[in-house]
Amino acid sequence: MATAKKAPAKKAAAKKAAPAKKAAPAKKVVAKKAAAKAPAKKVAAKKVAPAKKAAPAKKAAAKKAPAKKRTPNAAFMKALTPSAALAAVVGAGSLPRTEVVSKLWVYIKKNNLQDKLNKRMVNADAKLKEIFGKAQVSMFEMAGLIGKHLK
Repeated sequence: MATAKKAPAKKAAAKKAAPAKKAAPAKKVVAKKAAAKAPAKKVAAKKVAPAKKAAPAKKAAAKKAPAKKRTPNAAFMKALTPSAALAAVVGAGSLPRTEVVSKLWVYIKKNNLQDKLNKRMVNADAKLKEIFGKAQVSMFEMAGLIGKHLK
């Protein structure tokens, strides 16, 4: 009879443990299958991406070879005569608009007229005040104000 009692105890323990064991491996199998599928998709995507990148690179290299040198716009290079007030800063000779702006910046930097806190602002001295018409001007306004002094 002792053997009969042991057998049902083993069966009962097996029944309780069996569902727990089956559930755990089922989750691991699903996780393993998902892990196995994920790298396969990534590998497939990696194989496709370099092929797409390689083809346009060859076409772009072929297009860049016959590039022409850029020519400047003639309107920017036209020599203009500065007014008397502007000539005191940049010189009396005829200059293109680009050179006038460059020489004006050289004057501003040389005389330390750029605002310390806001570098976009220029503090005008006596000569620049005649050109700008006010004590402080932003660098973006400056080009428009210079245009009035060029003919």
